[in-house]
Amino acid sequence: MAHPGDRLPDMRAWSLPDTRGPQAYALGRLEDPQPGPGEVRVALRASALNHLDLWVAHGMPAPPSFPHVPGADGAGIVDAVGPEVEGVAAGDEVVIDPSTSCGQCEMCRRGEVPFCATFRIVGEHRWGTHAEHVVLPAVNVAPKPPSLSWAQAAGAGLVVSSAMRIARRGRIGAGTTVLVVGVSGGSATAAFEVARALGATVYATSTNPQARAWAEQRGAAAAIDSAGAYGEEIRALTNGHGVDVVVDNVGTVTFERSIGALARGGRLVTNGSTSGRTAELHLPTLFWRQLEVIGATMNDHEEFAAGIALVAGGTVEVPVDAEFPFEEYPAALARLEAGDQLGKLVLTR
Repeated sequence: MAHPGDRLPDMRAWSLPDTRGPQAYALGRLEDPQPGPGEVRVALRASALNHLDLWVAHGMPAPPSFPHVPGADGAGIVDAVGPEVEGVAAGDEVVIDPSTSCGQCEMCRRGEVPFCATFRIVGEHRWGTHAEHVVLPAVNVAPKPPSLSWAQAAGAGLVVSSAMRIARRGRIGAGTTVLVVGVSGGSATAAFEVARALGATVYATSTNPQARAWAEQRGAAAAIDSAGAYGEEIRALTNGHGVDVVVDNVGTVTFERSIGALARGGRLVTNGSTSGRTAELHLPTLFWRQLEVIGATMNDHEEFAAGIALVAGGTVEVPVDAEFPFEEYPAALARLEAGDQLGKLVLTR
């Protein structure tokens, strides 16, 4: 355990000096972060990529300061504890919850962490996990389930907890029918798995044949090519009705077809915009069919704990597509940008 006044070596980290794009990321040495009151430091064993790594590199949004360390997901061992920390000790193996907040306002007391005025995402608004160490509020680390490898633990945190929030906001549960668009990336695979685990009948789309086969093996009612008229196909598969809920993190290129896949009174939950940030909505369709368009992003601490429990128990699987040595972050980014992975891409130490 580190003590105040100890001289610690600088840490290796991938950092961003500006927003020229992913090619600007560079591996170097930065000052080791030290935990303050209520904080802990984690020596990372693995960290996972998200599209957030690409977005911040393009300034969408720009980090609050430079250099900026990316990475919202990680798992490792607590190696330093600040004052006023209870329940976490040096040597604990932990998974990182990427949703940080003040912990004191009305929204935080209600458990609505993403609605806190000081809500911040690890790797976006504060230094992230693609480094040797990360400092976080103690409430943002949870015990790593022994059943999970470091890579599995690092890959599950953000996407599964976000999927729990999607399910909550979209009112997904037993008896509902759900379409998850774009299964192959981590977010959509997690949404598919959580909806299935909660007892919904789940359909999937993907342009990736391997991902469609995976979804069928995991119990999809049907897996459809995203490139086609999947809205019409879903209606045909449901006797013309459509599904209760569509989960869509693709955005512009799929929005109209996703609306078309909904049953009357259905709900489209949007949790991303990987293909574009705008979409056209035909208002008579919205009000005549009495549809809902719902936003969902990130998680509160309860959703994080519930998601990790589902993964630990084997109910939810988030596949790890590939593990890269820490030094090969640019290669992992290139695979993420190409969009042909199935599941998560992980950097290992």
